[in-house]
Amino acid sequence: MAASSSLTVSQSLLSRSITQQSSTTPQSDRLSYSLSSISGKPLAGRLRNRRKHVSARSSVRATAVETLVDTGSALVEKSVNTIRFLAIDAVEKANSGHPGLPMGCAPMGHILYDEIMRYNPKNPYWFNRDRFVLSAGHGCMLQYALLHLAGYDSVKEEDLKSFRQWESRTPGHPENFETPGVEVTTGPLGQGIANAVGLALAEKHLAARYNKPDCEIVDHYTYVILGDGCQMEGISNEACSLAGHWGLGKLIAFYDDNHISIDGDTEIAFTESVDTRFEGLGWHVIWVKNGNTDYDAIRAAIKEAKAVKDKPTLIKVTTTIGFGSPNKANSYSVHGSALGSKEVDATRKNLGWPYEPFHVPEDVKRHWSRHVPDGAALEAEWNTKFAEYEKKYKEEAAELKSLASGELPAGWDKALPTYTPENPADATRNLSQQCLNALPKVLPGLLGGSADLASSNMTLLKMFGDFQKDTPEERNIRFGVREHGMGAICNGIALHSPGLIPYCATFFVFTDYMRAAIRISALSEAGVIYVMTHDSIGLGEDGPTHQPIEHLASFRAMPNILMLRPADGNETAGAYKVAVLNRKRPSILALSRQKLPNLPGTSIEGVEKGGYIVSDNSTGNKPDVILIGTGSELEIAAKAGNELRKGGKSVRVVSLVSWELFDEQSGEYKESVLPASVTARVSIEAGSTFGWQKIVGDEGKAIGIDRFGASAPAGKIYKEFGITVEAVIEAANAVC
Repeated sequence: MAASSSLTVSQSLLSRSITQQSSTTPQSDRLSYSLSSISGKPLAGRLRNRRKHVSARSSVRATAVETLVDTGSALVEKSVNTIRFLAIDAVEKANSGHPGLPMGCAPMGHILYDEIMRYNPKNPYWFNRDRFVLSAGHGCMLQYALLHLAGYDSVKEEDLKSFRQWESRTPGHPENFETPGVEVTTGPLGQGIANAVGLALAEKHLAARYNKPDCEIVDHYTYVILGDGCQMEGISNEACSLAGHWGLGKLIAFYDDNHISIDGDTEIAFTESVDTRFEGLGWHVIWVKNGNTDYDAIRAAIKEAKAVKDKPTLIKVTTTIGFGSPNKANSYSVHGSALGSKEVDATRKNLGWPYEPFHVPEDVKRHWSRHVPDGAALEAEWNTKFAEYEKKYKEEAAELKSLASGELPAGWDKALPTYTPENPADATRNLSQQCLNALPKVLPGLLGGSADLASSNMTLLKMFGDFQKDTPEERNIRFGVREHGMGAICNGIALHSPGLIPYCATFFVFTDYMRAAIRISALSEAGVIYVMTHDSIGLGEDGPTHQPIEHLASFRAMPNILMLRPADGNETAGAYKVAVLNRKRPSILALSRQKLPNLPGTSIEGVEKGGYIVSDNSTGNKPDVILIGTGSELEIAAKAGNELRKGGKSVRVVSLVSWELFDEQSGEYKESVLPASVTARVSIEAGSTFGWQKIVGDEGKAIGIDRFGASAPAGKIYKEFGITVEAVIEAANAVC
């Protein structure tokens, strides 16, 4: 009985995941898999002389790991070189890619995947696996080589040979939705380390909620490799500042300190002491001075890092980019292009590698093959532990299962509030708060916060405290003024477990600070809920710096994201229902600062269709004119409709709360709302008119704002910009 019970957590869904394992692997199933010296030039001794003055100017206060170079067995060296040449050969065959990082980071990768990390290659989504993030995603052949050697079905030899090709499972940067074994999508530098902070936050949070004194059921590490480019990006500092503040002791980041970027030596633009900065951020810092061949120093650094429980650790590993290449190592030319056949041959000779391209020596194969049975044993051991846990803690076990599987509780949406026109007018940001505070009672995975605007975004969960270093079980996350880092951290939380539903908030205009993270949400199928208030000129006196204009149009143009702009209480509740249900695509809720009435005709069900009829006095699906509004302007369209009806016109008023959802409806349904024969259409939205021609057609009119806003009370701004009932009536009379 115990065995079958444990299977429901990770193994019972395995067949489902295998069946669906492709670029469309559903996120809800993520848990269902629930040396001697180098021959030739002495590269180990070629650590840059220029680094001497770098070290001097940095006044490094890090812990220096200075073990004698002990490269270990010949097999380890052969394994490391196998990783290097799989990367070299794949990049060469594709004539595209970044061989330098895999060549320099191969020792780190080998030790992590072969000696340190706990994972099951045949079940990439086992819940308690260690997570690995290659933040320097351009070096993805390092990860693909490691997945291949470890026995992951997602990266076979043919996949290595089709690196960067059409429909390949080895794309040009790691993509979690393409390659099982890849946790998050990286490539834009800095995103990966921030995702890793989210993964580590999720582990700490779940451990605090579900571990018991007699049973630690949540216990895994998050490992990262990041490079100089990641360190330069501001997002990494935002996220790492929070990681230090939160004391994420199970986050261990390896900084590939090779001092080379695309433009050349980092001396031209990056001369800060990274060590000192990270110490200031609250991290434990270790320096491995020779990451090329000193395997024992890397091992010792990991051991030291794991002994530090109250801080994340940065292990600065000084490496040579393109290690082994006689003529291109330690240069920008090995960073982002193939070595070329002559240099590949020279590198083979230099490293004593007699094998054909893509060859894995038999002794290396045998060595790595143990990870398949060992990984299965690790998972089986955990399943047994979970079965015992389930006997003692039924309620907690059931809840953790739901978080692990992504299965939502039956009837959860009944907790959402509903409204009538008799309810008082209120800002949709306040109505959003009512929804947010209703949902945690039925959704154990809902957690989130704001970028220092909780009291303005209205996103505080009143029944919970703050997630902090010493209170990680709480569900309010204080991100501070770090919008970009906030979005990427939430991506990591969402991709940790399918049942975790992170939300984050700021003013809508400040999505500009976090757009790159939002785009990665959409690309990586991370169902983050973005709660964006102050959604238009309606915010008033703060003026054009805070008034979004082009933002609705820009997110409607982004693939795989839902842009929702609710008009009142029912539509806000409907937006939350849609957002929670869409676990494989993020949602943005654009919410008002100003009060809005609860309109007759709005509904949760209507929002689920994206667009629907709010009021209509026509017959035969042939209104004289169709008025279309979103958000705060739906009220204006409704009032204009009433006035036009007094003049004898048949008027249909449509709420188009989500273009994306409406586009997904059947042709029959869309025709019932916006009949092609009715070309007299007027839209009104307090934002850019860009894109509205798709809705109103050539004969219709779009009322909006195609310039920046202004500082004044909201009513005055609406009047001056022509976002009025009178403007809608005038436009309607002009088109019909």
